[in-house]
Formats: sequence, structure tokens, C-alpha cells
Amino acid sequence: MKKYSFIILFIVVAAAGLFWGIGNFKSNVAAVNDSAEEVKIGMNLELTGTFEYYGISVANGALLAFEEINQAGGFNGIKIVPLKVDNVSDPVRSAFLANILAQEGVVSVIGPSISDDFIQTIPAAMRYKIPAVSATATADEITVDRSGNAYDYVFRINFNSSSQADQMVKFALNNLGAKNAVVVRKLNNIYSNGLAQTFMKVFKENGGNIVDLINYTSYETNFEPYLRRIQRENFDIIYLPGYDSEAANFIKQARELGITQPILGGEAYDTPELFEIAGASVLNDVYYTTDFLRSNPDPKVQNFIAAYKEKYGVEPFMDSARGYDSAYFIVDAMKRAGSDDPQAIRDAMASTENFTGVTGTFSMDEEHNPIKTIYIIGLENGIPTQRIVAESTQ
Repeated sequence: MKKYSFIILFIVVAAAGLFWGIGNFKSNVAAVNDSAEEVKIGMNLELTGTFEYYGISVANGALLAFEEINQAGGFNGIKIVPLKVDNVSDPVRSAFLANILAQEGVVSVIGPSISDDFIQTIPAAMRYKIPAVSATATADEITVDRSGNAYDYVFRINFNSSSQADQMVKFALNNLGAKNAVVVRKLNNIYSNGLAQTFMKVFKENGGNIVDLINYTSYETNFEPYLRRIQRENFDIIYLPGYDSEAANFIKQARELGITQPILGGEAYDTPELFEIAGASVLNDVYYTTDFLRSNPDPKVQNFIAAYKEKYGVEPFMDSARGYDSAYFIVDAMKRAGSDDPQAIRDAMASTENFTGVTGTFSMDEEHNPIKTIYIIGLENGIPTQRIVAESTQ
């Protein structure tokens, strides 16, 4: 009897949580929907929780873009209303909110930011036929199913895991002369594992040797046991596709132990936290992939940076730039379609050619990934001093 009582209590608590979420969401929507004529665009992002930096950054960039778009007349004179919700860095809540946003009548959705969260929202995008746009989630399986077919209503404006890992392998082999690599990945994480798997596969196919594969778990901050193990290996580089705080602690501790070999990673390194936690003095021979260059003299980029700093008081990093581009990408598709109908928007997104944003110019391929340039940034004392133009993502 106690078992059944516990189950009933759990169901009641869960239902109460969902209804609270709906009620809270409804009240937030009511606060922003003050126009009879408007177009709603959803933002399902990690505004609190483990990955809040990424979600907040995307949100800030997108909100700045929507503000500019509305000041310029919106969509054919109609106001764009962003509906921003917090998935608390949780895949289950991400899926729940994706359904709620669809029922609220959004014509497209930005986010979530993290691959694990975004993947859980795909069923809602397909069920309601509302295009979902990834600004930052990189997992290959975000835009294609297990058979390799593109999801009709899922798009991405950032490069995927395979593309950036492939380019980093070429950089390691050709620019660093690496022959032996240690790979360090985060267990049960789609982002980290996807990058690691591609890197190892391509590295070995091109004559490289993976001398060790190390797995760590979530929330680890002490990497010394792994680093002691790495010190016993004969290696040229370390490939660590982790998130910013993990990479920062790993790099700091590696340098303190006298490990001087280059450390390579993905675009998740491009955040202020990497520099704040690790400290500039240890960020030498550290390389990561990105598509946003703050040093780009292009007026479009510099105007974005200036506007962002004026609005938020800080300099934008990559995720804010991608959030900004994702908002403009959706509205661009609406304008080319001449409609705010989700199906028409979806069709326009699929046929995108030469869209120019602050993270570069791209066209959309058949798998709904952008064909765009990947850059590899090298750090010296925490300062980006090297910019290597890798090949296009296709």
C-alpha cells in the first residue's frame, strides 16, 4: 500500500509542477502580449541551472536583434514578440516547454542551447510543424534522424560536431605536427562524446595515434588524477571537448603540473568563464574552434559588438552572436517567404543562400546545417593571437 501511496503522491507533485509551469508561463506571456497584431517567436533556453551562461548569452543576443528588427518596422509592419522561457538546463522541461510554446502559437523557436536539451524538443517541432532553430547546439543528430534524413522542421545556424572536430584534426596534424594524442571526454554527454568520436576517427584515419582515452563525469573540478595518468603517456596534444568551466579547471591544473603540450577543444571554450577560472597566465597553446571573431573589422560585426555592450554592459562572446544571428535568420526567412506561416518559413529556411550574419555568411545544406567558415583561435597568455581560417563546413 505504501508503494502505491508513493506513486500517487509523485504523480500529484509532478502534475502540480507542470500546472505551476503552465500558469507561470501564461502569466509571463500575458505580460508581453500587448498587441492584437503580432508575430510570436519562442525562445526555449537555459536561463538558470548548469548551462545558464549559454542560454542567457543566446537570449541576450536574440533579444537585441528582435529589438532592432521591431525598431526597423518588424515583419512587414507587424511587431515581433519573443516568448522567452526557462528550461532550467533540463531536457525534460525543455521538451515540456517546446509543446507549450507551440500551443501558444509561435511561428518558430530558438533553442535550447545545449545538445542534450535541444534533442528532446525535436518531437514537438515535428508534431506541430513549427521550425526550431539551433543557435549553439552542435550534436550531429540534431538535424538528421538515425537514417541520415534531415528533420523537416529543425535547422541550425552553427556548425556541427563533426565539422569542427574534423577541422581540428587537420590543424593538429598540419599546423602542430601532432602524431600522438590524448582524448579527454565527458561521459554521457552528447556534445563532448560527439566531438571526441569524430576527432579520434579522423585522427586515426590520417595516421595519428590515440595513446589514451580518458572519461570524466559531470561536475568534476579536480582533474589531477587524470593528469597524473596523462603524464605517463608519450603524447603531442590533448583534445578536450568539454564545457568552459571544465576546460578551465583542466587547463589550469595541467599547466600547474608542468604539462605544456597544446590543449585543443571546441567552441564551448569561447566564454568569459574559461579566462576567469583558468587565469590568463596559463592559457598558452590552447586552441578552439569558433565562427565569431570579435576582431573582425566588418562594420556589421563591430556595430553588433557596440550595440551589445551598450545594452548589456559587457562584450559579447560567440553564443550571444549566434543568438543574434538566429533571430535575424528567422525573420529573414519570414520576409523571403512573405508570410508568418510556419510551413512557409520552414521552406524559406531550407532554401537559404548567402545569409550574412555576424558569425559569417552561410547557405543551408540538405541536412539543414550551414555551410560556413570555421576559425581556429590560438591563445597566448589568454589573448587570441592566432586566427587560422579552416575550410568551409562543406
